[in-house]
Order: sequence, then C-alpha cells, then structure tokens
Amino acid sequence: MNPKIWLSSPHMGGAERQFVNEAFDTNWVAPLGPNVTGFEKDISSFLDNEVYTAALSSGTAALHLALILLDVGPGDEVICQSMTFSASANPIRYQQATPVFIDSEKDTWNMDPVFLEEAIKDRLMKGKKPKAIIPVHLYGMPANMERIVAIANQYDIPVIEDAAEALGSSVNGKKCGTFGEMGILSFNGNKIITTSGGGAMVSQNEELVKRATFLATQARDPAPHYQHSHIGYNYRMSNICAGIGRGQMEVIAERVDQRRANYLFYKNALKDITAISFQGEPAGVHSNRWLTTILVDTEKSGGITREDIRLALEKENIESRPLWKPMHLQPVFREFPYYGSEVAETLFKDGLCLPSGSNLSQEDLERVMECIKKVFAIAKKRQNAPQ
Repeated sequence: MNPKIWLSSPHMGGAERQFVNEAFDTNWVAPLGPNVTGFEKDISSFLDNEVYTAALSSGTAALHLALILLDVGPGDEVICQSMTFSASANPIRYQQATPVFIDSEKDTWNMDPVFLEEAIKDRLMKGKKPKAIIPVHLYGMPANMERIVAIANQYDIPVIEDAAEALGSSVNGKKCGTFGEMGILSFNGNKIITTSGGGAMVSQNEELVKRATFLATQARDPAPHYQHSHIGYNYRMSNICAGIGRGQMEVIAERVDQRRANYLFYKNALKDITAISFQGEPAGVHSNRWLTTILVDTEKSGGITREDIRLALEKENIESRPLWKPMHLQPVFREFPYYGSEVAETLFKDGLCLPSGSNLSQEDLERVMECIKKVFAIAKKRQNAPQ
C-alpha cells in the first residue's frame, strides 16, 4: 500500500527541541514559565503588537473564557457562524446560552453580513439583544470583517473573532485575530503551527487578557494561602507546549507560503476540470490557505460527487474530508434559531478539503492530483462507451 498522505499533519521546524529541552533542563514543566511568556510575546509581535496574548490549553478554552468575560450566561443569546467546527458553538452552551446561527456568504464562505443584521434586528424585536457575535475565518479565509465589525458597532455588540484556522491571514494588511474585542487562536496538531494542543486569546484590551489569565489559572487570589473569590479553570498552557510554539513561530511565514503553494498547485493542476472550483480570495484579502478546499458541481461532472472523490482518495491511502457540516444541521443544535438560505448546506454537500500540510512533497501532491483526475477520466470513459 502507498504511504499515507494526511490532510494536515504537524510540521516541526527544528528549533522546537531546543526550547523544550531548556524547559526540562530548568525543570520548568508547569503551566507557566519563560516559554509561556516568550510564546505570548511572539504571538503579539507577529500580530503587529496590536494585541496582548494569553496562551491557553486550547482554542475552545479561549472562546469559553471570552464568553465568560462578556458575562454571557443562562438565557443570553450569542450569534455564531453556522459553517464551522462545533468548537465555535460548544462554549455558548457551556454558559447555558442560546446560539443563533448565521448562513455563509458565497464569496468567503463565512458569516453573511446581510443575514447577520437581519438576525440582530429580529432578535431585538423579540426582546433579546445578542451578547456577542462569533464570526469564523473558515479554512484560513478571512470573513468580511469590515462589514461585520461595522454592523456589530452599530448595534453595540462585541465581536469574538474565531481565528483558530487563520493565523497568518489578513485583510488589507490587518492580521486576523485583531479585528474583534477578543480574538481566538488554535495550535491544535492539524493547524498551520502547533503546540500539540493549545490555543490563545488575544485582545487590544490588556485588562481582558489579564482577567483571562487569572481565570485560566484557577482564579487564585493574591494571598499566601489558596483563596478563591471567583470560579476558575485549568486552562493555562504548559511551559513545554509553549516551547514547541516558540519554535513553530520561527517558521510561520514559511508555513503560510507552503500552504499557499499547495493551493496554487492544485488550482493549476485541476484547471481543466470545469466541474471543480476553488475558494476565491477577494481583493485585499490574504488567506493562509490552511486547507485547500474544492467544490464539485455535479451538473458539470457527469454525476461525480465530492464523496466519489473522497472515497477514491481514501482507497489510495490519501486523507481528505468533507467541509464542516453546518451547526444548524447538527443534531445537538437543530432546535436553535438559524438565519439564512442554503449556502452553507450547499457548501457541505459539494465541498471537499484536500491534503494541505506544509510538509507535503511534490510526489504527494502529484499522487493526489492523479487520483482526482483518474476519477473524472473513468467517468468520461463510461459516458462515451457504446450503449
């Protein structure tokens, strides 16, 4: 069997071991230490020093803390992009609040500003002002943040920017993660850089980051004994994981370039298959292309679906994955409000994520391309066969 080609596997740069070894040598293996502080500074610096950073155990933890800091609780409503991974919506339920889901726009596949404003107006008419808005930069493609933030400001609703997939992406030079009241980053093993597991909350408001750090370390009051005046959480990143992150930050620009090169390879290699289209890049937008994604038009493909391609790749030991199933279609979230049409549903039906790791070889990319082309060649041969 051919060697496995993964969708998006970790890619070490080399310097990670130095920082991790230093943590062991100095016995800094707790969820604090110089690597944590250094990693936070590295992130803030990469984001053009526009934000302060709290390094945490996961992006989900960061989003949970952001909701807590905005005093989201039982009976409150939070607007959330429907086309996303469940981690964008789960923390809303942690707080016993109600998610209000929004459809995608066709250009970016992210939160549609038109339906966002429609939802806000309707919730206000029902006597419910949303406590927060959570847009997501899907697969590294920035959402329409300028319009979303303008709408949020008009109705005085804070934005929690889910940039878990978008470190290294930007809009008109402004880095993703720096648009909202708070931004969320993820360093899970499949992300553009990784700390094995981990995340961060960033904000231009230093006090919010300080409070997040306080809550993330069990909300321990400044006393010689263990005293707690608030409910706390074990959400801080370890010094060892932060050491991996520091090494990864040294190569992030290279990782973005490699992911974007994957996208360009696929787009050029598959340009003659008219049934396949790619996620575009609007003017002024720079996507990190965390994952390269395609849509398969079944009317142009002769009936070939994204599932046909996925299964053919799987047979060749190549991992691919359908686009996220929208939250409003998930059994756990079906009872909650949804505003939109069927854009997200169509994306899920027709969309596929291709192998996109920064450590893919040219041979790997060729294998993926040839497998996809073979699917269409076989289908064309069948169509042209005598009946």
